[in-house]
Amino acid sequence: MNRVQEQIEKHIHALSKFTSTPQKGVTRLTYSNEDLQARNYIKKTMKEYGLNVWEDGFGNIFGKLEGTLKNAPSVLIGSHFDSVPNGGAYDGPAGVVAGLEVASLFSKNKLTPKYPLEIVALVEEEGARFGGGLMGSRGMVGLLSEEDFKNLKDKDGLSTEEEMEKIGLNTSLPKVRDPKTMKAFLELHIEQGPILEEKNIPIGVVEAIVGLTQLEVTVKGQAGHAGTTPMDRRSDALVTAAKILAQLSDLAIDEGEGTVITAGRLNVFPNGANIIPEKTVFTVDIRSGKEENVRNVIRKTKELVQSYSENGIHTSIEQLLYIQPKALNKDIRSLLKQQSSQLEIPYCSINSGAGHDAMVFSDFTDVGMIFVPSKDGLSHCPEEWSDSRHLANAVQILYEAAKNLTEVDSN
Repeated sequence: MNRVQEQIEKHIHALSKFTSTPQKGVTRLTYSNEDLQARNYIKKTMKEYGLNVWEDGFGNIFGKLEGTLKNAPSVLIGSHFDSVPNGGAYDGPAGVVAGLEVASLFSKNKLTPKYPLEIVALVEEEGARFGGGLMGSRGMVGLLSEEDFKNLKDKDGLSTEEEMEKIGLNTSLPKVRDPKTMKAFLELHIEQGPILEEKNIPIGVVEAIVGLTQLEVTVKGQAGHAGTTPMDRRSDALVTAAKILAQLSDLAIDEGEGTVITAGRLNVFPNGANIIPEKTVFTVDIRSGKEENVRNVIRKTKELVQSYSENGIHTSIEQLLYIQPKALNKDIRSLLKQQSSQLEIPYCSINSGAGHDAMVFSDFTDVGMIFVPSKDGLSHCPEEWSDSRHLANAVQILYEAAKNLTEVDSN
């Protein structure tokens, strides 16, 4: 095992300990105590690697190796460090750790870049706490307004700014970043699917990222006593939600073309065993490689939900997130393939069925992304695992690409 591989395993193992669900996967919600522990570890490592470290007004973390060109745009490498509840140790942190190890190689080999190198660790990509997802990257490029950010609340009614302040983050720091300060963004991620493992190929160069939307559906009825309210006098919000949920899969199946739909979160109020539910709130995640398919299923979902506004039931639907399918930068895709070939690391082209921070940045700077295999195609679960040998290969590819993009001067 080489040094890079050892460091990758060390960092991922360390970050996996910052979880609120030990032995039950990684649960690291944004602005939680576990977030604070992880961010302190990441910042400490950045400083050890000789980077200048700071955070922005969202809590995104940056570690910068200055370049020789004054006020030049940076080449950014990184990913996110939050998790879904009871998730795995690799989704997000693998990309942050890869960025750290690229910076370590720059330091170890005493490389001086012309363009600055920045390692980034982004918040709330998953949307597991504040909904919508991709919050850190969307906020950074101005797609999430300061007012909308302040109004975001978690399921317990706690706001973003309140929770930031609890862990000592400064909410008044600059939030939006000028795209002119970004020369390129590179992201490594685990595939979260079975293709690379089945093909026995260690690297996937991402051609395009699927388009996605997230909707939040609210169904309101009338609370009542479970024993004294006759069945024909009920306005049961959960029963109505269940009828809607049962039909969602067919919308994606009928649309075809790889379109998928998922109802991932369901909250019932007041959530008592002997109370007829007054309100249910659930999320609907719609994804497809073609924008017209996403739009068609959004329209059909809205029609379906609205059709149940009757007999004491009121339904509403809010669009939390909408991102078009994105083709990544052709030149950087070519560069990543070229570096893979020169290093004699087999690769293939691949499309991403998951959304990533890379898709947000792709409208503002040149973006490239590489995948490494996921064991059994599993992700968002404790069994999520990727081989550190594959991650070390990816680091070497990113390192060579970063040298090219930063126009390194060797001392």
